[in-house]
Amino acid sequence: MTMHDFFATSPRGLEALLAEELTALGGEQVKAVAGGVHFKGDWLCAARANRCSRLASRILWRLRQTPYRTEQDVYRAAQALPWGQWFDPSQTIKVSVSAQKCPLPSLDFLTLRIKDAICDHFRERTGSRPSVNTEAPDQRIYAFLDARVLTLYLDTSGEPLFKRGLRQVQGEAPLRENLAAGMLMLSGWQAHTEDGLCQPLLDPMCGSGTILMEAAQMALGIDAGSGRRFAFERNRSFPQAEWQAWLAEREQQAPVRRRLPIYGSDKYGDVLKRAQANIEAAGLGEAIELKQCDLLDCRPPASDGVIVSNPPYGVRLGELEALKAWYPQLGHWLKQHFSGWRAYLLSADPELAKTIRLSASKRTVLFNGALECRLLEFKMVAGSNRRPDPQGAPHVPDAD
Repeated sequence: MTMHDFFATSPRGLEALLAEELTALGGEQVKAVAGGVHFKGDWLCAARANRCSRLASRILWRLRQTPYRTEQDVYRAAQALPWGQWFDPSQTIKVSVSAQKCPLPSLDFLTLRIKDAICDHFRERTGSRPSVNTEAPDQRIYAFLDARVLTLYLDTSGEPLFKRGLRQVQGEAPLRENLAAGMLMLSGWQAHTEDGLCQPLLDPMCGSGTILMEAAQMALGIDAGSGRRFAFERNRSFPQAEWQAWLAEREQQAPVRRRLPIYGSDKYGDVLKRAQANIEAAGLGEAIELKQCDLLDCRPPASDGVIVSNPPYGVRLGELEALKAWYPQLGHWLKQHFSGWRAYLLSADPELAKTIRLSASKRTVLFNGALECRLLEFKMVAGSNRRPDPQGAPHVPDAD
């Protein structure tokens, strides 16, 4: 069994949870760092991580780590790698470069030099070279440079792992699937309880249904990547027979789709239709119950449970003022009707979140793409909350 070095990228704030997940999937020497997790494993470990991880964005295979000083050093390091062992020149490539404190003046030029190095490697040995495809390449090559060291990676995932292949339609500001899974894990929501079901879960602003679908897959034991393919399947060195045997065994354990105490609602019928279409396309129609309902009219579907949701925040002109009036109503609604529940709300606007007028027992920094957010925890206990005098019901934009 040959061990390799891998790096799993993830949304900021989920690195510790991802480290636990990769350890459970067989990763060794697991170490969380900002933006991801280093781990060691064989090819099948990396394949399992791609198929099963709910939190990773990509699994990158580390090919080489070497000191550099000039662009020519970078070229030589890339040109010397045995690219033909991993793919042939008929496949397309894309090179991406990132850096921190790199002394070289142009990342674009470094990207070009690495691309040239790979193409020259193939041309010298086969007489042909791979083409570049920036949209949907067969092979993605990543390079990272700090002040002194170059690290080259080959992507094993292909499309980002948060693209589960479940969402057929989505709203204007979709929540990434791995962030939704992370929110559920950070909430402490129990996907498996002693009664064989799961803890009641409600998303009263469900948007396109991302949080609900992640929860249902977790409760039913459906692999995050069960509906998609991966870049490692096109790698010449990958043990295809072992992978197919593992897949066959895995698919014999296909979960039984059943009703779950997972509930979603949204104020707008067109939004709810999108969510229903996504849920049905994912084969989760039996598991999730949807209802069209204004949040302030929504009532608990069980005596206790967990709310996980991504409320709207003002991104368009005129929305912010309406939301400033609506957020206190959100706080009053939680206090008035959800005693015994815990609520976890994602907020990208700290000032707007303060207007909920409830004391958050915990704040966790998370990133939805480049957008810095806070996951706010509210433990609801019996009592009352001072309610503002609303000037009518404001318009609330749909959110995912």
